[in-house]
Amino acid sequence: MKNNLFVKNLWAALLVGLIALPVGAAETLFSNYAMNVTGSGKNGELWVFSRSGTYSGVTLLNLNAGSSGIQVNGSKQGQASDSMTAMQDGIYSGVLAEHRRISSGYAGKIGYVLPMYGLNDDGNHLLPAGFFSVRGTEEVQENPLDVDHSLLPEAVAEDSAMYYAVSGFAFDSTSGRLWLARGTAGLGFYEELKSGKKQGMFQLNLKTGALDTAKVNYKWDAKNNPRVLDVKLHPETGELWMATSKGLWKRSSEGKISKVSTSLDTSARVTGLWMGGNPLTIIAETSYMQKESMKGALWVLRKNAKDFAKVDFLDTAGKQQKKDVYDDGDYTVSGVAFIGKVAYVAVTSGGSVSGFFKLDSTGVRAWETDDDGKNNWLYGFETGATDRDAIITSICSFPLDTKTEGLALATYGNGISVSADSGKTWTTILNRAKLGGDLGTIRMVPSVITSGDGDQSLVSYKVSKDSKITIDVFSYDMRKIRTIVKDAPRSADKSRSTNPKEDFWDGKDKAGRPCTMGVYYVRVKDNHGHIGWGKVMTLGGHK
Repeated sequence: MKNNLFVKNLWAALLVGLIALPVGAAETLFSNYAMNVTGSGKNGELWVFSRSGTYSGVTLLNLNAGSSGIQVNGSKQGQASDSMTAMQDGIYSGVLAEHRRISSGYAGKIGYVLPMYGLNDDGNHLLPAGFFSVRGTEEVQENPLDVDHSLLPEAVAEDSAMYYAVSGFAFDSTSGRLWLARGTAGLGFYEELKSGKKQGMFQLNLKTGALDTAKVNYKWDAKNNPRVLDVKLHPETGELWMATSKGLWKRSSEGKISKVSTSLDTSARVTGLWMGGNPLTIIAETSYMQKESMKGALWVLRKNAKDFAKVDFLDTAGKQQKKDVYDDGDYTVSGVAFIGKVAYVAVTSGGSVSGFFKLDSTGVRAWETDDDGKNNWLYGFETGATDRDAIITSICSFPLDTKTEGLALATYGNGISVSADSGKTWTTILNRAKLGGDLGTIRMVPSVITSGDGDQSLVSYKVSKDSKITIDVFSYDMRKIRTIVKDAPRSADKSRSTNPKEDFWDGKDKAGRPCTMGVYYVRVKDNHGHIGWGKVMTLGGHK
């Protein structure tokens, strides 16, 4: 039931109030429900957007690599208003690839930019409202982008506001202009000048080969005005590339519009575009409806290649697979990080399966073939990228220090994971506010789960000296239903002592059956006579 984010967030908010925990109280992250992670451009700095119940916020992390892994030197949080958020509520239940991720970027003095959604008439965050510009944790600014509905097709204007949501950013540091992919609304731009702010909207016109200024009474033409679904600036030529519902196009510095690819022709719905690496690698995603199913593909354009080609998937022996692994898995891209010759492509399959591919000059090679002969291309929980089985929502690379390029990924429910060695080893960063001494406070992260659906709630506690821990789960009427660990050794920690691979509850009883919906008590005991209690809610599940 990972699609039902609204219900989970509602119960999480109620349960947080029930346990009387202050919202956003001195944590390492704003929330462990991290939806986007992006580097600031400075060594060791990461921006993280996350949600906690009905609240959204950003965290600026300052990190460094130590002998025991990644360490947090500092953390600051900033909260958005309760009426606006960067994550639309249908992110996992939707089928459109461009809406199953949170686009972001760093835009100079404009700051860390994210899409912005307001509440619709049904109380869900599904109304495109512009974008956030985060210049600091105390400057989470809302930038409304008005839409003149007379410029849009009538059906879109009335039936699906999400068709004009911001789904891509590109920042031109030379001009200071931020470009925004706005779907049916076309190509938007935003600038900050000495005289004030300037913003506007263009429509790509395939008939005239130009960008038309979308003014009052502009006649939108579905045949010649494709939806702009993503936008990027070519790092070498400075050309503006536009992923559209009718292929991939570019705009030269002189303003000339031309088609980029024959492979991605005007029948291709290009939903995403990513550029980076050394040598430069360009990755594109296509996604379109065929009969009653969505067809997706992953494409790559390498240095000196004439055109895009589909990404090859190889088994552990290097043999190319005949089946279309990407489309077969119903994957869509959550984000791409580049380090040297390797692209780390994070993908999700409707919020039920996630991970990342390692794409190099040969393609994507499987890291394992299991006993049934099935190839596994996705890196994730099984390879140590996360210490719990959580959905990976975003990925980025960033300068950890002057010599090290870091890799970071965000997860829904388990904070972020950071690597200093290109993904070989990982450090998980969760909310790490200091807990009360010796089991004085027990925190369940997250506080709401779905039994039998792969969800897990981490039991977080503190012991001041090495201990043996027993964790039991009780129903609301205090019947013991499960012992999670018994006399398990745990090391002392000044913030929290917990083992994420063992100290969690998956919403099941001792027989492995999903528990019914309700609030459950979790008791933690050590061998020194200390006892602590926590609460968690399960929404029930299926046998």
